[in-house]
Amino acid sequence: MAYRRDMYWLAAFFTVLMLAPLAMPNNYYLTVLIMCCLHAMNAVGLCLLVGHAGQISLGHAGFYGLAAYTSAFLSTTIGLPVGLSMLAGIGAGTVTSVLVGLPSLKLHGHYLAMATLGFGVILSILFTETIDITGGPSGFVGIPGLSVFGYELTNDASIYRVVALGLCLIVWLAFNVLHSRIGRALRALHTSEKAAQAMGVDVARYKLFVFVLSAFFSSVAGVLYAHYLTFIAPASFGFMFSVEIIVMVVLGGMISVPGSIIGAFFLTVLPEFLRAFENSEIILFGAILVLCMIFLPDGLAGGWNRLWQRLRAASAQASLRKQI
Repeated sequence: MAYRRDMYWLAAFFTVLMLAPLAMPNNYYLTVLIMCCLHAMNAVGLCLLVGHAGQISLGHAGFYGLAAYTSAFLSTTIGLPVGLSMLAGIGAGTVTSVLVGLPSLKLHGHYLAMATLGFGVILSILFTETIDITGGPSGFVGIPGLSVFGYELTNDASIYRVVALGLCLIVWLAFNVLHSRIGRALRALHTSEKAAQAMGVDVARYKLFVFVLSAFFSSVAGVLYAHYLTFIAPASFGFMFSVEIIVMVVLGGMISVPGSIIGAFFLTVLPEFLRAFENSEIILFGAILVLCMIFLPDGLAGGWNRLWQRLRAASAQASLRKQI
């Protein structure tokens, strides 16, 4: 029943995404939507890792950037086709997550957070200092545009459809993982690793699996980001972006995939509305987040669920009064 409900939600979400360009007055809003989808890919991965498996990571911006730079370097400097370079970028981010996850996932709590933070900082420094490869602080320019099966996507509308489809495929994969035996094992890990191990759950294997899966999602977003903007810089993949993704997940609802997507869209769109406040933008942004955390401690998804339950209870009471 729960899986069917999630599939209905995904179908409705896909429909809304496909129809959204019709309501956009210009390409600027379409660009914002593309960035919303890319951020949502990262948020879905961290929702699985942090919300369901209980493993904290502050270095996922590193996987995001590593995939982007790998694809950019191979397609621009080496001259590989865009499709192959994107696959190589995704592979680089995913394989690196295995190498990082094997030692770091033996740690727990804030020790794990510090280990992943260190990894992200190291990569950020490498992106800045390896000028001959990455372009350094000035950024990497001249990246080929996004193409699918050799067909180059030349307008924002076609790029948006590809990115939106990619997001929906990631959400579909996340839902299938959560409603499988793996999902039950992840929830057991979050509750108590010792209890899960006592029940026969291979703790190390499942922790590594969800860490690599979340890095894979970030890597997919990274290569799409690089070939969409055709320019990348180290500032886009720093520590603050890792924190921003965590905030998106917490704000949307840590155990809700739809909630993490809503949080990603909300925090990506919100700064666009606050630009009119100029110097007060940061203050208002922080105030909104604080108020959300005070009045919606379980995120936007949790707040919506509580509201829906109250409306159903009120409807049931009204129906009962009519019968009496």
